[in-house]
Amino acid sequence: MRHGIRARVYRGVVAERAISVLWKFGPMVYLPTLLFSLGEGAVVPLIPVIAASRGATLASAGLIASALVVGQLCGNIPAGWLVAKVGERFTMVIAGSLSLIGVIAGALAPSLVVFTIAVFVVGMSAAAFGLARHAFMTTRVPREFRARALSLLGGSFRAGMFVGPFLAAALLAVFHTENAALWFFAVLLVALILLVLFGPDPEAQAQSAAAENGSPIEDTGEAVSGSIPTIERAGVFRTMWRNRGVLGRLGLAAASLSAVRSARQVVLPLWGVSIGLDASSIALVVGVSGAIDFALFYASGQVMDRFGRLWAALPAMVLMGAGFLVLSLTHDGSTNVLWFGMIAAVLGVGNGLSSGILLTLGADVAPQSEPAAFLGSWRTLTDAGGAIAPLLFSGIAAISSLAIGAAAMGAIGVLGAVGFLRWIPRFVPRRTDS
Repeated sequence: MRHGIRARVYRGVVAERAISVLWKFGPMVYLPTLLFSLGEGAVVPLIPVIAASRGATLASAGLIASALVVGQLCGNIPAGWLVAKVGERFTMVIAGSLSLIGVIAGALAPSLVVFTIAVFVVGMSAAAFGLARHAFMTTRVPREFRARALSLLGGSFRAGMFVGPFLAAALLAVFHTENAALWFFAVLLVALILLVLFGPDPEAQAQSAAAENGSPIEDTGEAVSGSIPTIERAGVFRTMWRNRGVLGRLGLAAASLSAVRSARQVVLPLWGVSIGLDASSIALVVGVSGAIDFALFYASGQVMDRFGRLWAALPAMVLMGAGFLVLSLTHDGSTNVLWFGMIAAVLGVGNGLSSGILLTLGADVAPQSEPAAFLGSWRTLTDAGGAIAPLLFSGIAAISSLAIGAAAMGAIGVLGAVGFLRWIPRFVPRRTDS
């Protein structure tokens, strides 16, 4: 009885501390993320359209759009080095400034080559921006509510990417040019840079929050970022080699989660077309799936903090893996439209339950000496999974069928679930996974 009362009191204290700390960090952690993702969400759907309007073929427009993902992949490891050298705040300023240059260059680009380079620069900057926020939350948020903090960070990004396309549509209706979205992104980037430069210093806020809770920042045992003095640095590639065990095991499981997430964005629209749905019906189904996904982002953090990381990762992977496998069996049935809607909702639930898990697991296993360098490698793995999955699905579908391609994505989901079941208990410290 007394144990139950103590447990409830402890959870209440942790919840109160979580609200206090997250509220203090909000303006400098979540608001910049929301601003960046709003602009990116407005621009990303229009990149192929802009490229095509400037003379690109459909195939080359797709390649130009992929420059964003390639830039993100190429930017993670250099971003880890940059965060370790100059800290999160100045990395955000540098990333925002480079993005601003890339966006303006994209709006004024005299050729497709310049436009492609601009898209690539924005992708690299997005990687640096995301890693800076990830590193800060890794080093400054107590373990008791780390998952909620990172799920909220992921939710801020999802909110921007969800709302951004609607803002782009409104801008197109008003200005009748795709460049309006680019200039909108540029305005948001200026606001972001000014906010980061002249807003409250999150490092000072972190130390103040720690002092108020009676736990000085030097004694927390947390990993520290590049903006705080640390022990002798190993460097990006040596850190990667030293942590090859966790990267090659848990990291690959995380990459499989990223793969099924990104596959969902490709499989659902193509599946809708193949079963004869019109564009508005497909958009409605995908939109409902996205709304379910967005609605669950904070619940994921609650589950991870209270019950452990595995309780969010495993159900998410099982739901998405099983969803793709079931979808692969329904293509030619008389109720295929009904199944399509149901599976889209299931995939939305699975994706929502996994919100923040990649950020949280990366933070949990990051070494105390070089968190930013490790996170660069971790994010490269997960981004690679997300980049490869659509190509793999498209290749399989081209040589066989959409059903076999969907089944392959389901198999990746099942293998990822097995990987999480095997490696989370081994690599995530027990005090974190509880």
